[in-house]
Parts: sequence; C-alpha cells; structure tokens
Amino acid sequence: MSQENPFPSLPRSSCREMEELLNQIEAFTSGDKINFPTDILRLSDCSGFQQKVLQAESAIPRGMVSSYGHISAHLGIPGGARAVGTALATNPFPLVIPCHRAIRSDGSLGGFQGGLPMKQFLLEKEGIAFNQKNQVVNPDFYDWE
Repeated sequence: MSQENPFPSLPRSSCREMEELLNQIEAFTSGDKINFPTDILRLSDCSGFQQKVLQAESAIPRGMVSSYGHISAHLGIPGGARAVGTALATNPFPLVIPCHRAIRSDGSLGGFQGGLPMKQFLLEKEGIAFNQKNQVVNPDFYDWE
C-alpha cells in the first residue's frame, strides 16, 4: 500500500512541539533514553492530588521503579497506595509521564492503562529484569531524597 498523501494540496497541520514530542515517543519506544519535557503538558486539567502524583512519577528515572506505597509516603500520605494507583490509572500522558515505573511493593506489576504485557515490555526496554512470576527482580525503588 502506498504511503502517498491522498490530499497533496492541503498543508500539513502540526506544530514544532508536537513533532518533537512524537519523535521522542518513537525514540523512547525504540529503547532510547528520553527525558520528556513535562512543561508542555496541561496538568491543570488534573486534580491537585493527581498533579502531585504525576510530578512524583515523572521524577523516577529510566531503569528504576517505585511502588505505589513509596509514592504515597513521599507525598506525605501513608497508606495512600490505592489513591496513587487510581491517579496513575487515569494518567492523561502515559509514556510522557512514565506511570509504567510504578509497581506493587512485592515487585508485581499492578495495573497499567495499556495492559500488563505493555508495562512489562516498557520496563524491560529500560533494563528491568523479571522472574518467572512476572515480578521485578530486586526492584531498585527510587528515593526522591
């Protein structure tokens, strides 16, 4: 099938920021180390709590994970692991804010909008190893301090 533009007389409509973001997403899914800019995201559409969760999550570097409980403790909400999980489940910017880096404290994956096979795939692309039970081997939990 041809990749020809069926409407060549119409101008291409995009912006520089969107093109750059799409290029970064493509590089990220190919395994490149990408730090996405979060300043272009409209976090104001999220609740205050979700904004805090997403900001904490975006700080977790490639090749590391955190648990829902660690994130809630970092935010000063001990016992708030489920609330963190709910905030991440409705992350409007998956990949850009890497919610796949949040796992359960026992090393199991928890949930993910794109499904658990995709979450495991993304983590493996970042160098995270799994055992036969699909749990992260020796999780290196990120510490914000």
